[in-house]
Amino acid sequence: MLDFAFYNPTRIFLGRGKIALLGQKIPADARVLVLYGGGSAERNGVLDEVRAALGERRVGEFGGIEPNPVYETLLQAVERVREHGADFLLAVGGGSIIDGCKFVAVAARYAGDPWEILSGRGQTIRSALPFATVLTLPATGSEMNSGAVVTRRSMQAKLSFKSEWVFPQFSILDPEKTFSLPPRQVANGIVDTFVHVLEQYLTYPVGATVQDRLAEALLLTLVEAGPRALAEPADYDVRANLMWCASLALNGLLACGVPRDWATHMLGHELTALHGIDHARTLAVVLPAMLRVRREEKRAKLLQYGARIWGCTEGDEDRRIEEAIARTEAFFTALGLPTRLGAYRIGAEHIDALIGQLTAHEMVALGEHGTVTPEMSRQVFLSAL
Repeated sequence: MLDFAFYNPTRIFLGRGKIALLGQKIPADARVLVLYGGGSAERNGVLDEVRAALGERRVGEFGGIEPNPVYETLLQAVERVREHGADFLLAVGGGSIIDGCKFVAVAARYAGDPWEILSGRGQTIRSALPFATVLTLPATGSEMNSGAVVTRRSMQAKLSFKSEWVFPQFSILDPEKTFSLPPRQVANGIVDTFVHVLEQYLTYPVGATVQDRLAEALLLTLVEAGPRALAEPADYDVRANLMWCASLALNGLLACGVPRDWATHMLGHELTALHGIDHARTLAVVLPAMLRVRREEKRAKLLQYGARIWGCTEGDEDRRIEEAIARTEAFFTALGLPTRLGAYRIGAEHIDALIGQLTAHEMVALGEHGTVTPEMSRQVFLSAL
């Protein structure tokens, strides 16, 4: 039975030339700190467009935020906020930059130890600096949601937080800014988005027909547009649809009234923290193994997924389920993402450390039923070898 409340205050501006709107949407007297990552935003001209759009405002910049934003780096950005006297933040980049911006927005006004924001052992978040985003890499949906993930290298911990205070005020999505992305990043974004949808769809039936059809629309779009995005990198319509898919996949809409899983993400986070594997690539490894280990509790939705997304309608149920999982693996592989831990030189000898991290981070009852214990997580990792 559907029963939910939905709230999302972020405004989206998608299309060519939308960066110019910054001049209209950010207060004229704002002291803006622009946060970005490596040199790509400078090389592809996005930062120049942002600077021009901000006009005569007092603008500072902080670069060097990493993929999988690092806590220690973000603390330096908080100091830069204070030095600059910034009262408005602007994230220019992909989900990592936006996630980092969200942490900085909260930490700059947080009275306690900033680590408490992520550990969940501190005060309730009651304030954050206002911020907006210019998205250049669609994947995480962070441009339209209230969550973020941050890595603390010194502790080999990758943790998340969520707060209504970190919805972006608005986000600008210009598909043309994705044309020059390396194929690896494009493929990662497609898989990240795909798994975001599945974490909210591949659970168990609850009569949420609309939610199922919304999820299936996104999945089918990704299956169709994903290979085209790699083959035709300057196709505006393909890139525009991928950007919108990524936003819709994780803006809270699909989650309305349905159970969610997220166990694949939690196991993937530990692979990134301990082995430095790209987030999306951990998902491509963990998801097929997770589905095989948990095929019985997900049977009904796996059959629906197989039939509606991959056309798996022949043979008995077990055959159709295995075909659906195999087709998913083949999709990831065709995009260039391996689906086995061996591709990253991770073997059985590494699994104890991964399970230890999950236990240390209290990830001991994951999934929509809370059945993904450390022992089941071990089975998943073993299945992924």
